[in-house]
Amino acid sequence: MGRKFFVGGNWKCNGTTDQVDKIVKVLNDGKITATNVEVVVSPPYVFLPTVKASLRPEIQVAAQNCWVKKGGAFTGEVSAEMLVNLGIPWVILGHSERRALLGESNEFVGDKVAYALAQGLKVIACVGETLEQREAGSTMDVVAAQTKAIADKITDWSNVVIAYEPVWAIGTGKVATPAQAQEVHANLRDWLKTKVSPEVAETTRIIYGGSVTGASANELAAQPDVDGFLVGGASLKPEFIDIINAASVKSA
Repeated sequence: MGRKFFVGGNWKCNGTTDQVDKIVKVLNDGKITATNVEVVVSPPYVFLPTVKASLRPEIQVAAQNCWVKKGGAFTGEVSAEMLVNLGIPWVILGHSERRALLGESNEFVGDKVAYALAQGLKVIACVGETLEQREAGSTMDVVAAQTKAIADKITDWSNVVIAYEPVWAIGTGKVATPAQAQEVHANLRDWLKTKVSPEVAETTRIIYGGSVTGASANELAAQPDVDGFLVGGASLKPEFIDIINAASVKSA
């Protein structure tokens, strides 16, 4: 299996300059023992330059969103070109909070992913179902539709990481069981194999997000189709280092 383990930390709308300095110090001082792992943290826009400048070089930074086209008269938005100009390599797109709170449709997210990639950014593209959708048995229909909207707009998947985040597990303390996560990841990989290509299915990293903690990370990481994590609240705490080190499970 040649997929490099990927751990992203989504700080969401949190932090003051003092808090950010403390988080960066924890990351800089933390003992990362896992070797085959790519780590990215995503602070709010206003802290991106500070974090990028002060963080140890092996941890990259990501924006939490960007605009769907070139900049201009779009008050409050940040364009992909601006992120590139700042040297920010990654962006998170389609997070469920933006889909739910800001009404971002599958098609809008697909357009965003395509535009960001075209500008040279790498993308963490989020998909996932609500509790109602899971209970109705439509998890795979929802996730497939979200992924198809991206697949319809792009041909090169080499700079895309898919983050499967069941909405019912985000910030709730509920974690999908390792078996539940593996089932969706395997089904999503099968979808990519059938609808895109076997090569894309084999090489694209599918990471899990949803109340991942230091305690749950190792067992989740042991699942064959779980290629890493997108971590929310725990990425603001020292246990984020433990979650990064769960990558060692893959090489054990």
